[in-house]
Amino acid sequence: MEFDSGKQQQNYVIPQLKLVASIVLCFILLSPAEAFDPLDPTGNVTIRWDIMSWTADGYLATVTIFNLQAYRNIIYPGWTLGWTWAKKEVIMTMVGAQATEQGDCSKFKLAIPHSCKRNPEVVDLMPGAPYNMQYTNCCRGGVLASWTQDPTTAVSAFQMAVGKSGTSNKTVKLPNNYKLLGPGPGYSCGPAKLVRATVYPTTDHRRKSQALMSWNVTCTYSQFLASKNPSCCVSFSSFYSDTITGCPTCACGCQNNDTCVKSDSKLLKLPEILNNTKKDNIPTTPLLQCTHHMCHVRIHWHVKVNYKDYWRVKIAIINFNYRQNYTDWTLVVQHPNLNNVTQVYSFEYKPVLPYDSINDTAMFYGLKYYNDLLMQAGPQGNVQSEVLMKKDKNTFTLKQGWAFPRRVYFNGEECMLPPPDSYPFLPNSAHQLPINISIMTACIILMLFSIW
Repeated sequence: MEFDSGKQQQNYVIPQLKLVASIVLCFILLSPAEAFDPLDPTGNVTIRWDIMSWTADGYLATVTIFNLQAYRNIIYPGWTLGWTWAKKEVIMTMVGAQATEQGDCSKFKLAIPHSCKRNPEVVDLMPGAPYNMQYTNCCRGGVLASWTQDPTTAVSAFQMAVGKSGTSNKTVKLPNNYKLLGPGPGYSCGPAKLVRATVYPTTDHRRKSQALMSWNVTCTYSQFLASKNPSCCVSFSSFYSDTITGCPTCACGCQNNDTCVKSDSKLLKLPEILNNTKKDNIPTTPLLQCTHHMCHVRIHWHVKVNYKDYWRVKIAIINFNYRQNYTDWTLVVQHPNLNNVTQVYSFEYKPVLPYDSINDTAMFYGLKYYNDLLMQAGPQGNVQSEVLMKKDKNTFTLKQGWAFPRRVYFNGEECMLPPPDSYPFLPNSAHQLPINISIMTACIILMLFSIW
């Protein structure tokens, strides 16, 4: 009897667990935002430490930061790199960067270290730093372009002399608790891992030098960790409809009206309101224009013209943050017809997945010295361009909202799209259902299977 009772309980518990798992899976499938980025699955920031030589009680190291993310920039105020020493190490000297705090160096009487903090934080130098403080790929204020946009400015480096650390591969201990801060939260770093020593080219192309010891740290970005709400939203319009589909209400959260200002507010004429900064000139909190969506940035996609063999789209990016200029911004759009881009008029353009079998994603960014800087909210707080695409005769249609993008990212953040049933539709066309039918059907079948 006991055996039968246990078997009955097991037969009851297993279907319940399956049902719970099915419901959780459905929520994941229907979630509008994802920690895993399907458009940049391997994107990361890699930090490489190379010991170049040994000193009396430590080593000379070159630290290089590679922004290997396809379209996410490290924007102003730039990167801040932190870690915790494994022993009692100190930073004796540093070029190309500086520690934010010196710490307690009272034990040192002759050569005073650059920083004695057990958990130092290091920032890049600003442009125009003294020549004797500069290092290769330094001094851009910590701003890094995305790897797709410009690999030459996606790298930053500095050099430092570390003391009290050990003077051999066996006595040096790898730092831990790495942190990548600066432009905001969202980055998490793994542990340092020893790798094959880096080989460096020399001025003599026939010779190469090699680091004595190397290790890597990999940091990845999660929009979930960065903020519970997105920072941008998307609106739609078209030539064939008078309907303008605006951003969803509270797309970026419903803050209190005290945290935003109207575009005609007299407060905007007060310098202390716009320039609410810390000592290092880094804005503390955003100051948003009061809107129904309360987003920092809105992207508008307008289907402008339908030719015989081509169609044209106008894209506008509008800034609603009075305390933020977006330098070297990026816009990523996923749409099936972006594999046939014919001309982009006032933005730069690159495919994000040029070697993928489905090339349906494009990255746009501003022309250098022309519209690469998206000014703060106001008359100059917008940039615009038009994109001409050749029609794919097998798939092109203006029905059921096909002409509008599937995903939109601004500066690496996924933007909130309007619900599909609100898209501008052709006259007398049926509205597309707001939830993906295939996903919902899969969820229902999965739950029924669990109950059976």
